Formats: sequence, C-alpha cells, structure tokens
Amino acid sequence: MKLTQLKQQKVQVAYLFQKGLALHQQNKLQEAKVVYEQILKIHPDHFDSYALLGLLSGQTKQFTQAIDFLSKALQINPNHAETCFNKGLALKQLKRFDESIASYDKAITLKPDYAEAYFSRGNALQATKRFEEALASYDHAISIKQDYPDALYNRGIVLKELRRFEEALSSYKQAISIKPLFAEALNNQGLVLHELRRFEEALSSFDKAIEISPYLVEAYYNFGNALLELKRYDEAIVMYNKAIRIKPDYTEVLSNYGNALLELRRYEEAIASYKKAIRIKPDFIDAHYNLGNALIKLKRYDEALKSYRKVLEVKPDYEFLIGLLQYFEMVICDWENFEKQKNSILEKIHAKEKASEPFNIITFTDAPSAHRACSEIWCQEMFPSNISLGPIYKSSRKKKIILGYYSADFRNHAISFLIAELFEIHDREQFELIAFSFGPDVKDEIQPRLYTAFDQFIDVRNKSNQEVAILSRKIGIDIAIDLVGLTGDCRPGIFSFRAAPIQVNYLGYPGTMGANFIDYIIADHTLIPAKSEEFYAEKIIYLPNTYQANDRKKVISDKQFSRTELGLPEDSFVFCCFNNNHKILPTTFIGWMRILKTVKSSVMLLLEDNSWSEVNLKREAEKQGVEASRLIFVKRTSLTEHLARHRQADLFLDTFPYNAHTTASDALWAGLPLLTLMGESFASRVAASLLTAIDLPELITTTQEEYESLAIELATNPNKLKAIKTKLESNRLTAPLFDTPRFTKHLEEAYITMYERYHNDLPPDNIDIQDEPKSH
Repeated sequence: MKLTQLKQQKVQVAYLFQKGLALHQQNKLQEAKVVYEQILKIHPDHFDSYALLGLLSGQTKQFTQAIDFLSKALQINPNHAETCFNKGLALKQLKRFDESIASYDKAITLKPDYAEAYFSRGNALQATKRFEEALASYDHAISIKQDYPDALYNRGIVLKELRRFEEALSSYKQAISIKPLFAEALNNQGLVLHELRRFEEALSSFDKAIEISPYLVEAYYNFGNALLELKRYDEAIVMYNKAIRIKPDYTEVLSNYGNALLELRRYEEAIASYKKAIRIKPDFIDAHYNLGNALIKLKRYDEALKSYRKVLEVKPDYEFLIGLLQYFEMVICDWENFEKQKNSILEKIHAKEKASEPFNIITFTDAPSAHRACSEIWCQEMFPSNISLGPIYKSSRKKKIILGYYSADFRNHAISFLIAELFEIHDREQFELIAFSFGPDVKDEIQPRLYTAFDQFIDVRNKSNQEVAILSRKIGIDIAIDLVGLTGDCRPGIFSFRAAPIQVNYLGYPGTMGANFIDYIIADHTLIPAKSEEFYAEKIIYLPNTYQANDRKKVISDKQFSRTELGLPEDSFVFCCFNNNHKILPTTFIGWMRILKTVKSSVMLLLEDNSWSEVNLKREAEKQGVEASRLIFVKRTSLTEHLARHRQADLFLDTFPYNAHTTASDALWAGLPLLTLMGESFASRVAASLLTAIDLPELITTTQEEYESLAIELATNPNKLKAIKTKLESNRLTAPLFDTPRFTKHLEEAYITMYERYHNDLPPDNIDIQDEPKSH
C-alpha cells in the first residue's frame, strides 16, 4: 500500500474514532457500535475500538460479547489495566468469579494504585463468601482513596456478614459522613443497629433513609422489623403496608406483616398474609414456617404439621424446627416417626446443632445432659447476654427486699393456680412485691386475686425486653424471679439485659435455662440430687421439702359427678391421667395398655385435648389388644369442677419422662393417689418430690416394670389402695406439701440468703435451706 493511502486510512480511522467516541459519550450506543465496527474493517487490530466495544457491550448487558471484545483488545495490548478491569466486571456479571478476580489482579499488577479494581475485586470475593479476603481488598481501596463511600459501604456489608457489628457500624458512619444522602448506607446502618439490639437508634437510621429515598422499600421493611422487636405491632403493620404499596409482591414483608398480626392475635389475617406470600413464592420456607405457627394458635394441628413438614422437605436443617415438629406430633399423639426423630434430635444437640427449643426435648428424653446442652444452644442463639445497659451498681441494703415476679401467666393458668397464695402471704415487713405481666390481658376468675396480691402490678406486654429491664432497674428490683423460663410466651431477653442483680429461674420451667445471666434455680434434693448438679447452669437453691408452691385456698366443687355423667362404667376400676396429651409417650401408653389387659374390669380416663389425639390413642389401644371403648375422654372444665371429678377415679397413673406437675398437686389435693415413675431429669422427678413432701414415697417407682407391677397391685388389692388413700387424707393438711406458710418461710429465707451473699460481695453458690424442727 502506498504511503499516501496509509496516511489517508490513518486520518479516516482517527476521524471515525472521534465520531464513535462522541456518539458513545452521548449514550447513542448502537450508532457508536456501528462506527467502531467500521473502524475494525479498516484497521482489524485497532485496540481502542475493541476495548470500547467491550465497554459498550457491558453497558447493554451483553456480557459474553463484552468479554470477547475485551479479550481481543488484550491480545493486542495485554498490559492495559482499564481493559483488564472492564473484563473483570463482565466476568463477574456472568458469575465467573474466579476469572473475574484474576482480571482484577492483573489490573492491579499493572496499576498498583487502582482503587476501583481493589473495590471490584472485593465485590467478587464477597459474592463467593470469601469475606476476609474481600475485607482486605476494600481496605486496600480505601487506603488509596480515603473518601470512597461505596467501598466503605461494601466493607460494612462484609463486616456484618462476619458478625463484627461495631466495625460495620463504624464503616457505615464513615460512608455517610462522606456522602450524607447515602440512603442505602443509612438503611444498612440501621440493620447493624438492629443486630446490636439498639432498636431505637435503628428506627432513626431507617427514618433518615426513607426521608432521603421515599421509595427505598427495604427501609420500610426494616423499620417494621425493628418495631416488631420493640413490640410496637400496630406501628409495624403501618410500615409493612407502606412497603407493600411500593412493592406488592415483596414476600418477606408479607410474611413479617403476618408475624405482627400473629402477635396481635389476629390469626386469620396472619394466615391470609402468609398464604399470599406463598402464592407469590411457593418455596418461601419462612412463610410456610410462620403459617404453621399461626395454625397452631388456632389448634389446626394437622394443617400446621403439613406446613412444618414442607419446610423440612426444602431445608432439613431449618433452625429448631425438627424439635417443634416432634412436639406437635406428640400433641396429637402421632408416634409414627417418634423414635427416629427423637434420636435425630438428640444427635443434633450432641453436635451442638440448632435442632429444638429446650421445652420440646424435656417432653421426650430423660437425659439432663441433653436438656442443658439444648438450653445453652437456644439461649446463646436467641437471647445472648447483653451488656448494653452496663452493670447494676450496688446500692446499700434496704429495709425491704424488692422482689420482681415476671410472668405471662398471671391468669387462669397452672402456674398461677399453684403460686397465688404465696404472693398473698409473703412477709410484707421484709419484702415488697412487683408483678411484671407480659401475658394476654384477660379478665378471668384468678386475675383480680393476683392483682391485689402485689404492691404493684405492671403490664409490660407492649414493652421491649430492654425497656422492661430498664424499668426493673429504675424501680430497684433486687431479685428478679422468672416464672416462665423457656416455656411458651417466655421472655428471657428481659434477663439477658440484667433486670436485677440477682435473677432466679423458678416454677414455670422444669430444668436449667442454660443462660449465664440466670443465677439460681429453685429446687429440692429430690428434684436435683447432688450427682446431677453439673447439668444445671444455675446455682441451686435447695428447699427442704419440695420446690413447689401450693395454694390451700384451691376450692373443690361440691358438685357430685356420677360415673355415668363422666361416661364411666359403674363397676370398673378407674385409672386416670389428666396430664396434657403431649406427655403421653409410646412407652408409657403401651405400659398402660398392659395394665388394662391385666386388670380386666379397668378403664383409663384421660383429658380430651384435641380430636386427633383421641383418634390416635384409640387406634393405638386397639393395636395393643385393648378395646378403644376402655379409653374415656373428658373435656376441660373449671378447676373447681375438675378437682371434684377426681373423686370418681381410683388411681392417677403418671407420665414419663415429663411427670404430672400441677396436675399431680391437683390429684393429691383432691385425695387421689398418684403413681409415678422417677427418672434422672428435673421434669421426671417432680411428682416424686411432691409425694415425698406428702409422705407417700411408696408411690414412687424407678423402673417401668416396677411402675406397671405396682399399678396392677393397687388395682387388685383394695385394702392396700384404701390404706394409701387414708394416709393421703391424713397427711393432706399436715405434711409439708400443702403447708403454704411453711413453704413461704423457706422461700423467703432463700431470698434473704441470696441477698446477703450479694451484699457481702459473694458470688452465687448452692444454698441449702434447712427445715425448722416441728414443735411438739
């Protein structure tokens, strides 16, 4: 080619390149592309045209084509940092992360101060969950370009993933200081504050994000979630509704909207919201799980179990769910998978996996080591100790020790039926009593009695755990007594903030809470023998007779139930068990059936809890060779009438490993002997504790064979059973079990000893309260 032609060609390419570049800068991408391609027809090795075609293809989301063009450019000039960088961007879009990282590395080698390449390299590493490497890459970018808000923002995201929340918070704050209108950073700052349980600050951060960006739907969602944590459910619903207006198919919002409705007991509306989320996203397992929880509230157990099983099909390790499934299968006495699931749950707990809530495993295993391990896993995950309120500074000794009793059950509930008189007869010269009630606001028979028993009765349903802890500190609670523990509607989070200098686990939960912020558990030597102390995270208060408070004012109705009225044969021996159905396990039930087969004219009287359990138990009876008609179910009724119908039973057969607790006291108060099987765990030794306290140790057995043998003997030896009934009647008002003033004195001595240890700068320790000698 002649020199003149080469010169003309060079001029033409230069002209076309300037034209293409101008079109590109004007965002006329298709026209620019035509020009670049025209250049390549004239000059096939034109580096800039390939490089810019690659950039343009990336802009139009044609990433495969972008990589092709950029690769051709790099064949011509392998040492062009920006082109290596752009190729890395395109590779990342195609999720070819390792190749993307390699491209960024090449760009950085060529240009060591390339902050954007370090930033994008961090993004690719973050996408592959290589968070520590991503963090280092962001740090390099920031060291080169200190006012780099996007790098600080993404650094915060990685630190949050690493659960380094304080550092993440600092990173977001720096990003916002550089770019004050950075709504996404404000939103993410709020998320970190949420993780730190600084909910009020989180609300402020979300509010600022929304002010800057009114359509930032995630901020409304997160705002609602923080309000949910603060138990401001109506306000949470407002925020969720705003999010839904912006994004009607936002399934996470619909699910948490349902959660707010669930907390407000608007169950049908909650179910509708979960189902809407599932219609949009059929495999949304959190919505299936939440739907199960709502259905449980309505006792639609069959539907709830389907929801839970759906979750486990998709995610077999869904946190704590297999234990919940097992529990509600036990509620309906569905034992098809009982042994397999039980063993699986225990294996997972042994491996420190999040398999079950603690209460659920107490119902089916007698292993106190598993109980402690499960409680520790649960509390550490759900309610870790929180030092944000700082320590409680020691005050001088007071004339009166201020006791705080915390419960969801200040109403017609088994716990209140036991403890009401204790509240009434506490020594008001030595103690001031404050109730913190976080249960439903119901107007029932016992609530007025409870209300007047306290010096103050405070409704804290709508206060957050932190707010309740702050209020407790402000009042000056000396000893906080958690009457719920880890049962339904529990709120250990209150005590995780340290509501009081001394915190106690009592009565509601039959086992250790496994929490480092609970100082003591109230028990007795039957419940927790010395060999079992290692299975309790708390120090143990040993009361001298029994741990259980009782109420001598418990009224037994004068109504005389006939056997016919209860559906009982007139001439049968009546075994009974009024424990909740979930306590009836296969081994216990099969043992009962052997007893019924041996005692030919006997029947079993049970509490009707749900239709499924009745069907399943009758079917199981038939499988064991016992006519289903020999199982007779009675409905729940008022406590006074329930106590009265105990008169038509002959012997209460206890369950194992979760014994009768309040139901055992009810039976003994009503004069009905109770036969128990004592195991190793707290829950399996309660009835033995009560029988010891009423001086009937002959009704305590330690093996299944002994339990069945004694049941048969008492049913077939009328004189022996009559002697036991006579002894029970004699002991009922003289033995320690129902001597409430005596019990109260022992419990108060325990409180005083805890208080004195604290004021003498002594750490919590086991305390053994001695019984006073009886005067003659």
